[in-house]
Amino acid sequence: MTKEERHLWYDFLRNYPIRFLRQKVIDNYIADFYCHTARTVIELDGSQHYSDDGIIKDKIRTEKIEERNLTVLRIPNNYVNNNFREVCEYIDDIVKQKLNEEQ
Repeated sequence: MTKEERHLWYDFLRNYPIRFLRQKVIDNYIADFYCHTARTVIELDGSQHYSDDGIIKDKIRTEKIEERNLTVLRIPNNYVNNNFREVCEYIDDIVKQKLNEEQ
């Protein structure tokens, strides 16, 4: 795991009341974090994701994962580093929204 992935895992997701898994295999991809209950994938993106090639690969990856009726949250690493509380609130809001849709 990257520094940002460790930070998000150990300081938020590990003890989150809805279970998340780390490094979950989905098709030919490894999702950074996955929540089955909320049907949500979290991807933390470093600088390589913003190159022309990275943008194309991420678009394909996101489309393939979304074909499984999963929501993909792409969060830049610098947001985790500089706005951690807001990132956690954003994830929490999306998870709660997804759980309400399921009811």
